[in-house]
Amino acid sequence: MIVDSHVHFWRYDRDRDGWITEAMAVLQRDFLPADFEPLARGHGIDGVVAVQAAQSEEETRFLADLAAGHPLIRGVVGWIDLKDPGLAGRLEAWADRPVVKGWRHIVQAEPEGFLGRRDFRRGVATIGRRGYTYDLLIYHHQLEEAAAFVEALGDQRLMLDHCAKPDVRSDSLAPWEKEMRRIARHPGVHCKLSGLLTEARWRGWTEEDLRPYIDVVLDAFGPERLVFGSDWPVVLLSGDYSDWMRVVESCLAPLGAELRQAVFGANAARFYSLEVSDRPVPGPPPQPWT
Repeated sequence: MIVDSHVHFWRYDRDRDGWITEAMAVLQRDFLPADFEPLARGHGIDGVVAVQAAQSEEETRFLADLAAGHPLIRGVVGWIDLKDPGLAGRLEAWADRPVVKGWRHIVQAEPEGFLGRRDFRRGVATIGRRGYTYDLLIYHHQLEEAAAFVEALGDQRLMLDHCAKPDVRSDSLAPWEKEMRRIARHPGVHCKLSGLLTEARWRGWTEEDLRPYIDVVLDAFGPERLVFGSDWPVVLLSGDYSDWMRVVESCLAPLGAELRQAVFGANAARFYSLEVSDRPVPGPPPQPWT
């Protein structure tokens, strides 16, 4: 099986979606399941996890409603105010929406020290006790703070999105690698193999630019805690779906079939508690994805 663990859906709103600048004009439109389904058929995708892009429970409801009408969406990572003292009560309202598997906050936009806030850490611990996962979205310069955050939470299930957005453009591997290996020592943390195309030179990257970063996370987390995701449609800023699939398949080609299966689907299904069919993923030699 192939699970894309990181897909976004939205109805574009210029005011709400201010992060989509004019330089990102390709994203200034609606992206809905009907737009993704041809990609899913073409690439053999058995299921996706729809991840929040706006910080509102309204968007979480929107994604959960989409999932009700589109079986391809196997899970949702939504947003809820994790700092709210009444978080436990707010979570009760989501008890009848089992498609919501976890929660995320856009920490990459927060000031230094945010991950050290007691109320935020308490909120993340609360969702963990309720059986939810937490997706950690940060930039590479927040890794040291994130490592302390991970250590404070012990073995709680956490997903590090987009390999913590390393500075691929500047080829700044060493400081990122040091903190990634520190975080990887905690068995509850998984890493999402996604988002690297947009951290490289848009439309000017090569596989050789990306491979060192993929090699680090593959070694640090192991194929048992590495999870494939596309970051569609954001990936369109720097390439297309086929580009990223080719890179990942090429980098994973030396692994055995069982380990490739883990990265491409089984790990995501286990981490997010998804119900997905067990279909073999393509094996080496790597072939173009069309």
